[in-house]
Amino acid sequence: MKKILLVAIAVLSVLTIVGYWGFGKLGGNTPLEIQLIENKPENLVGITYRGTPGNKELAEVFQKMETHKGLHPGSHLHTIYEVEPAGKHDTLVVFVGINQNLPISDLEFRTFENENYLLAKIKSNKWVMPNPETVKEKLKDYAKENKLVLTGVYIDKIINDNEVQVIAPIK
Repeated sequence: MKKILLVAIAVLSVLTIVGYWGFGKLGGNTPLEIQLIENKPENLVGITYRGTPGNKELAEVFQKMETHKGLHPGSHLHTIYEVEPAGKHDTLVVFVGINQNLPISDLEFRTFENENYLLAKIKSNKWVMPNPETVKEKLKDYAKENKLVLTGVYIDKIINDNEVQVIAPIK
């Protein structure tokens, strides 16, 4: 009985160590970088989707914007969640776009009049990235510490599978 208990403890210890090591290797322990950018956020062109998260129309919106991204080198996919659903059957309102200085026909054009914004850089594997609420809280804390007031708009800029930037305009 004692041998089984010792083996179980040893196996659990090894699994814990390997799990923590793997979490770290994937970037789970990478701190969130937040900086003040003294410039306007980039203009965006895109599509606003209203519907449920599981609807195929949402996938089509993302595919259309990925196509536009491919046609405009140097652009990145951006999302602005205006209404986040509480469940999979609730309404979602999300703007999906790319950064562009000039409007593109048939797409919404969004500009931001804010002179400054906070930029949070998240560099880790998508499996261990912090959740959006954690990032928002860290941005709010940074703003409070530096006596800044955020607009409440959070723009996710998707650089690649392992890097996302969150833009929080300042009032």
